[in-house]
Amino acid sequence: MKDRKTRLRSSDWFGRSGKDGFIYRAWMKNQGIPDSEFNGKPIIGICNTWSELTPCNGHFRELAESVKKGIWEAGGFPVEFPVMSLGETLMKPTAMLYRNLASMDVEESIRANPLDGVVLLCGCDKTTPSLVMGACSVDIPTIVVSGGPMLTGKYRGRNIGTSDVWRYHDDVREGTLETSELRNIEAAMCRSDGHCAVMGTASSMACMVEALGLSLPENAAIPAADARRKVLAQLSGRRIVEMVSDDLKPSDILTIKAFENAIKVNAAIGGSTNFVIHLLAIAGRVGVPLKLDDFNSLSRNIPLLANLQPSGKHFMEDLFYAGGLPAVLKELKNSLNNDSITVNGKTVRENYESSENYNREVIGSIDRPFNSATGLAILHGNLCENGAVIKPSAASAHLMVHTGKAVVFENIEDYKARIDTDNLEVDESSILVLKNVGPKGYPGMPEVGNMGLPKKLLEKGIRDMVRISDGRMSGTGFGTVVLHVSPEAAMGGNFSVIQNGDIISLNVYERSLHLAVSDEDLALRKSNKTLSPPLTERGYVNLYINHVEQAHLGADMDFLKGKSGAEVPRDSH
Repeated sequence: MKDRKTRLRSSDWFGRSGKDGFIYRAWMKNQGIPDSEFNGKPIIGICNTWSELTPCNGHFRELAESVKKGIWEAGGFPVEFPVMSLGETLMKPTAMLYRNLASMDVEESIRANPLDGVVLLCGCDKTTPSLVMGACSVDIPTIVVSGGPMLTGKYRGRNIGTSDVWRYHDDVREGTLETSELRNIEAAMCRSDGHCAVMGTASSMACMVEALGLSLPENAAIPAADARRKVLAQLSGRRIVEMVSDDLKPSDILTIKAFENAIKVNAAIGGSTNFVIHLLAIAGRVGVPLKLDDFNSLSRNIPLLANLQPSGKHFMEDLFYAGGLPAVLKELKNSLNNDSITVNGKTVRENYESSENYNREVIGSIDRPFNSATGLAILHGNLCENGAVIKPSAASAHLMVHTGKAVVFENIEDYKARIDTDNLEVDESSILVLKNVGPKGYPGMPEVGNMGLPKKLLEKGIRDMVRISDGRMSGTGFGTVVLHVSPEAAMGGNFSVIQNGDIISLNVYERSLHLAVSDEDLALRKSNKTLSPPLTERGYVNLYINHVEQAHLGADMDFLKGKSGAEVPRDSH
């Protein structure tokens, strides 16, 4: 913790005399704010992603009030402001297309306004990385408050969650479940405030910020409907005022050691594959030289400790009751950088040392893990020159080493048109390949990588096949799915010229993905291929297509790398 007290940024607004100070204070006073509130109190922004179009974050107005209580108690002055909210379930073509745009909204909103510190209210998948990316780029004291997972769904005597959506979808396609019955299941699954109840991307992001040290302990797993979520929000409001006094910023917390911790924790919890692309983007914003291969070296010896869907059977609510993420950290203590500092001013070790594991069925140990397979692996080979991602803990053991013929879909429309046709030449040993769903090719890199299997194979009882794409999949998804192939098909690499019938070999243990086509033949195919440039639309999509980087770099905009600081903008009066 720092021992110096910095001058408040907000004093460049509210500490002014004359015309400028008059304007800054007078118009704020129309909200009924006493003059004493402008006498040197730290101004704390509450960056709120509440939106009725983002159901996961629908309770954030109430959560913000708890944050405000804590800020007032600690002697701060809270100001709530909205930013673009990314609702995973509703946004088309994909929320990922707008992650970078939302991060720019956050960055510029913080920089342009009289804020000394900021509390980030985030929950749904992309809201967490976008807010963290934006705040890191400004680098003022920052703390994250996640919205929390929804309560576990209950349907006809069994627990259900978002991962079951994929199972129900296959059941409907197979004809074993009536479409009308899905309406009853919908109400039973999403029965409270909060994001997905499983270890999907939203939960993985909440775990990520806690593992990085950007949130208070237990932030990741407290259910949204639990009163303790409000308590954590209030305590976070108190703490951010102290962080401003201590000048504790994201750049102090987000060291390479913090990123290493987050990668190991993600492997242990079976976190979303989307974690890779978001963590790389955050690292790029703070200037930490994180590489895709670092995920392999750091994850390889970390088994799956958390028995949570989609890799296991339990839910985020169960993780909280079992001890939350601090209990997982304690199980990993011999693998972590325990001296890394966190937002409460304590080290990682200090935060978990008093925690306990209350349920070994939910949280295993290094010696007795739930699954010896790790939660993440990076693949290399001539099919993915810059790498690809797979989640071994959610894959089928019999497919971890597999060779088969490619069944190629050139784009998502091609896939939808042919996947259930009787004349599709496919069997259970085939490998489904989906092209042109990467950052530029779609654009936006949608969550379509866990392709539904052909109906005729579902009817035979087949429930998993090797699937490969340059897109992503939902963190709630599962199966032997290879994702984030880089370079994507739209960039003209080897992946772009795979043909039907090509032999592909996957070996997860050796971290390899190989296309049995010679370099000479690949070069010939590429020379004969005419690249269709991605559709260049107007506005932001045009900007995105022309500046987004590839998946192995985090799919951020090339001009957003590195933080630019919190300099005070010029006066306009």
